[in-house]
Amino acid sequence: MTVRKAAIAAILIIAAAALVELAMGRHAICTCGHVDLWVASRDSPRTSQMIGDWYSLSHVVHGLLFYALLLLAFRHWPVERRFIAALVIEASWEVIENTPVVIDRYRATTAALGYHGDSVVNSMSDIVMMCIGFLAARKLPVWGSVLLLIAFELLPLLVIRDNLTLNIWNLLAPNPAIQAWQAR
Repeated sequence: MTVRKAAIAAILIIAAAALVELAMGRHAICTCGHVDLWVASRDSPRTSQMIGDWYSLSHVVHGLLFYALLLLAFRHWPVERRFIAALVIEASWEVIENTPVVIDRYRATTAALGYHGDSVVNSMSDIVMMCIGFLAARKLPVWGSVLLLIAFELLPLLVIRDNLTLNIWNLLAPNPAIQAWQAR
């Protein structure tokens, strides 16, 4: 697969995810009627509605992890094919994450108080963030990717008491002690 074909496939995958989310009834942008670059609060009704928020960092971490895992599992694949595989995984997750079942699970078990799903703009931004993480991992030395991953897990942990690790933990095995700490 050439870089050009991978780029075309990437655009088509992202567009397909957006169309599926729109067909599911997701709002294209925030119901407030505008788009901001960044929302700094974890509990704002605009979180997951704008282009970026603290959870955007977790999608960069997805990219770092997908790069490493796909390299380990499919070392013989060209990087373009591994990138498309990562993109399909991320786009699929964004669609699944915005189903009523998963939205309700987030509300019940994670720090995402009042979460009602992503706007399509935010969801597509999350996919792009994963792409940034994947491509960064491709260029960085392993230690650089590890440091970036640690920083992008610690920063939101310190600022909003949440990160990818806690999100997954609370989705799979909710812990009342972690939930109480996050609620403070």
